[in-house]
Amino acid sequence: MQAPANHTAESATRGELLRSSARLLAWLVCLALLVVPIIRDLPLGQTTRTGLLAWLLVGVALYWLYAGLGYRPLLLLQLLLFSVAAALLSAKAMLVGVGVLRLSILRRTARLLVLVGAWTAGVNLLLMLAALFRRHREARERD
Repeated sequence: MQAPANHTAESATRGELLRSSARLLAWLVCLALLVVPIIRDLPLGQTTRTGLLAWLLVGVALYWLYAGLGYRPLLLLQLLLFSVAAALLSAKAMLVGVGVLRLSILRRTARLLVLVGAWTAGVNLLLMLAALFRRHREARERD
């Protein structure tokens, strides 16, 4: 395991930005094509499956923040969104365990938070790619 990143996309060089963008893209593709279908196929209830995904995304967001894969404010926002979603789904699961079955708004809100968090991951990647192209264009103009 590598040491924590000293910087994020704000201060990265072109090479670091390119490597970070590629790593983040690989993570997003892996999550979308492998992890989400596997979780969807588990023989669990909808709240439990979404809760597993939310807790997994909390861990992934922590790693992205640790590795410096993006812009720090967006990474912190992602971590917040995924953490709140996981907490809501954990509360929903506990309420179902004690017999309260009518609070599906917790699950719907958590799903919305997961989707918004996933959207911020896409925005983070797009901003990194835009910065990479901008820096590449500036370097070509200087030469």
